Amino acid sequence: MSQNSSPASATQPRAAAGSAGRLVRKTAVDLVVDELRDRILSGAIAPGSALRQELLAEELGVSRLPVREAIRQLSAEGLVDMIAHRGAYVSMLSRAEVQEFFDIRLRLEPWLLRLAVSQHTPEELDEAARIVARMDSAEPQQWGRLNWQLHELLYRAAQRPAALAMVRALHEKSERYFRFQIVNAPIRQQAHDEHSALIAFCRQGRAGEAEAALEHHIAEAAEQILAIVDHLLDTTAAPA
Repeated sequence: MSQNSSPASATQPRAAAGSAGRLVRKTAVDLVVDELRDRILSGAIAPGSALRQELLAEELGVSRLPVREAIRQLSAEGLVDMIAHRGAYVSMLSRAEVQEFFDIRLRLEPWLLRLAVSQHTPEELDEAARIVARMDSAEPQQWGRLNWQLHELLYRAAQRPAALAMVRALHEKSERYFRFQIVNAPIRQQAHDEHSALIAFCRQGRAGEAEAALEHHIAEAAEQILAIVDHLLDTTAAPA
């Protein structure tokens, strides 16, 4: 379904290939979620925009029920804010929030990785490599979760649970920004290469190089996401 697709197409169930090659039939709710998510992540629906159920239902050729459920799901994903007595709005983006998240990450994560390098087991690093492979073809809504699984696996051996909990919270709050990144920037190969290099340094016990590579990796991600946020906010502010 695209922004200019026939509204009737929203009511037609579609089959998609499952992870094991099975055909999985999508419901009207699934299709509406996919369509609205795509529009939000691409900026076609700008941050702060109201999501009017009746208008979306008419446009997409469905009843209000799947639209209501789709908005609920997108709220759970952090892409939509539900405001009492006002309705649903696309979540706002914050440059200051992104900058703060990444400033803290740059101080905590390289330190955790340096501590962890001498403690990793071969099995942990093999699992890290498998996660990197899964990220190559992951959907945007799955990519951020896999990214955290990878980073958590690399940091866990540091045995600093309080610091790890802080980093986990930052990743959870940043997940929607990661999804904007994966949709709007061609980062899959870059992420694959940088994550693979981190794992290689860990296998070789090269803690200083792993730490420096992670600093570069986080700084690059911050730069990309800030550029995307700036673009989307500029688009929102531009006169119609």
